[in-house]
Amino acid sequence: MAGRGNPPEGTPDDASGGGDDEYRDDYRSVVFDESFIKAARLQEFSARERMEDEEHAAVRNRALPSAGEATDEDHGGTYQRGSITASRQGIVLVLLIVLAFGTAIYMGIRNPYQAPPEPPAEPMRNALLPLAPRDAVPGAAPADLFEHSPAAQFRAGADGVTLPPVRRTRHFSDSQVLAALTAAKEYIVTSSLDPAVLNGNTYRDVRVLLDPVQHEQFDQSMDHPRNDGRHSATGWMVRFDPSKTALADARIRVNGSMTVQEAGPDALEVVADHVFVYAVQAADEGKGEKAADKSSLFTVRREVRFQIDREDLRRQQLSVLQVSMRAGPLPCSADMSDALAPLLAGEKAKDDSAAGTDPYARGRSSASLCGLLSTSSQPSPAAKKDG
Repeated sequence: MAGRGNPPEGTPDDASGGGDDEYRDDYRSVVFDESFIKAARLQEFSARERMEDEEHAAVRNRALPSAGEATDEDHGGTYQRGSITASRQGIVLVLLIVLAFGTAIYMGIRNPYQAPPEPPAEPMRNALLPLAPRDAVPGAAPADLFEHSPAAQFRAGADGVTLPPVRRTRHFSDSQVLAALTAAKEYIVTSSLDPAVLNGNTYRDVRVLLDPVQHEQFDQSMDHPRNDGRHSATGWMVRFDPSKTALADARIRVNGSMTVQEAGPDALEVVADHVFVYAVQAADEGKGEKAADKSSLFTVRREVRFQIDREDLRRQQLSVLQVSMRAGPLPCSADMSDALAPLLAGEKAKDDSAAGTDPYARGRSSASLCGLLSTSSQPSPAAKKDG
């Protein structure tokens, strides 16, 4: 291959020597230095290579040795820069992928955007009304009292808490409606019929049925019950003062109904309205026929409104929104916030329903609302005679 310093036909005859020769030598030493040629990225195929394969391009790429890399002449083989570069690029690509995945996982765990807080739970509200008797409370054996009372046809225990026909709603299936009704029934049975709860020995079984957002209010009601419409222990459950009252018969008579409807696309509302009739006696009365003859009936009308959302259905829990309870025989001055202390057989209500209220006195009024327990709700005189 002819150099760029000499034309193919040779040096012209009239070409001057001397300085021009020196220029050509200097030019050749710069342009066609061996290191310059070997550093070229393109190499022309030889004539033999082009004849053997007509599809050959005129030139081909050459892999350049890296800085400080030995050539064929130095070590008998060249470490190709292209291979090393490709290997390094592959390692860098893998590291970038790992870094991207690590960043995605970290951002998923430590999300800087906090989820919006859940709306505060609607507190349970309760209205408790004592019912005072006109006359002395009738006493007899539990069986005779039930037989001669309006509760004669009531079912005993959980059998009296019946479920309505189950029908799907617009946003809830049959199974979801049934689950809501079942949760409400379990709460009614536990909070109104469980002997351990009625005797004041436990309340944990009631607590576990509640949505956790109501646990704080429930705990406050247990620790510091007060008659403020929100923190009465008897709003959450029926329980008697164990120092004064005991159950004379474990078979509690029950009658009532349950209804269910949607409270919105994400919640169901269940209303349970039941009458519970308990046979009670004095806590120190003991057992035996004579003690049983001194039993009396205590009646509680309890209406409870529940709300059950989709998360409650999954956890089999519920929220108690409102409780309305009327109970007697009780004196009008009875404090119903902590536990119930019924008037027992032979006792009468004191005429304290007309307690005066001073409008000039500061602070909460001591006057209380009170209802009158009708005579028809009490066992008939025949129960006492038969006893």
